[in-house]
Amino acid sequence: MSVLAAIRREKKKIKKQLAKLQNQLSGLEAAAKALGDTTSKEIKGAKKRVMSAAARAKIGTAAKKRWAKFRAQAKKVVG
Repeated sequence: MSVLAAIRREKKKIKKQLAKLQNQLSGLEAAAKALGDTTSKEIKGAKKRVMSAAARAKIGTAAKKRWAKFRAQAKKVVG
């Protein structure tokens, strides 16, 4: 019988811990809801934005063009 009593005590202790954790979780959820939609994205995990290969190529080409213009002006000042 002492084993059964020990199991019941352990069950009671675990139920108390579970209730405490559920209370903490509901508090956190309430806080997140009070802060608005900005936190819900952080909790869920934000989606990664993906850029197409064509867009990356276009940006790279524009950057090369800007640097070429900058270097050409620098040559005029030095030369």
